[in-house]
Amino acid sequence: MSHLILAIVLFIFGYLIKYKQWSFLISGFNISSKEKKEKYDETALCNAVGKLLFILGGILIISSFGLLFEISWITSFSWILFIVISVLFIIYSNTGNRYKK
Repeated sequence: MSHLILAIVLFIFGYLIKYKQWSFLISGFNISSKEKKEKYDETALCNAVGKLLFILGGILIISSFGLLFEISWITSFSWILFIVISVLFIIYSNTGNRYKK
């Protein structure tokens, strides 16, 4: 049940960041100075983070099914996938000036 609640929270935040452009929910970007924020493409950053949250929410839904049907390998695989995708996104976003104007 907790996986499902967390998935819903991720979907809500994903929607708010991607479609409502609530960039203040993005950690690090929200406390940056105005001059530093102007260097970044806020729309592209919000789209990427929103998509990430939707993907992570979907993974947690799969994990919820693993818990519901007591298939432990699905839950374990889901959490491994969750961590791998999170780390890959961090590496991807911090290389190549992807979100700079």
